[in-house]
Amino acid sequence: MLEHLTDRARFLGAFLTHPRQVGAVLPTSRTAVRAMLDQADVAGAELVVELGAGTGAQTQEILARMKPGARLVTVEIDRKLADFLAQRFDDPRVQVVCDSAENLQAHLGTDRADVVVSALPYTSLDQALRQRILDVLPGVLKPRGEVVVIQYSPLMLAEFRKRFRHVQWSITPWNVPPAFVFACRQD
Repeated sequence: MLEHLTDRARFLGAFLTHPRQVGAVLPTSRTAVRAMLDQADVAGAELVVELGAGTGAQTQEILARMKPGARLVTVEIDRKLADFLAQRFDDPRVQVVCDSAENLQAHLGTDRADVVVSALPYTSLDQALRQRILDVLPGVLKPRGEVVVIQYSPLMLAEFRKRFRHVQWSITPWNVPPAFVFACRQD
């Protein structure tokens, strides 16, 4: 319980420092994270990429679902949160990257992800930055790869449909505020 409250305080501190970059005052609820991850085959993935890791609400659940030998590249732009994640998740499967998601390709090299999990606050990002990040996503996926995204508004649906052939969405009402989950695929 204390760890949960500490995570909330740490997340709130990051929000107060960079509100447009963080986009929410609280981490995503466990229920919403599970609803998002249920949309992708994390258990069968060799490489999972997480964008906007925050305090690790998604990271913890991704690791619980990943198989031994799989790899998680988690991207967090906030240096303090990235350092916290590196300490918190002492797991050989995890690589914490402190950078903007727009530079993801440089960190993956020739590797391609089976699953990309994104909790980035797309609607609060500068439009040019948002476009650069979204444009990177299709290129970092394996042919049958999946992108799952959690948002607090349905406004990004058209942007996902521009980049992916198949986009499904649902609402997770048990999050505060209610969250929209998007599952995007090319095949």
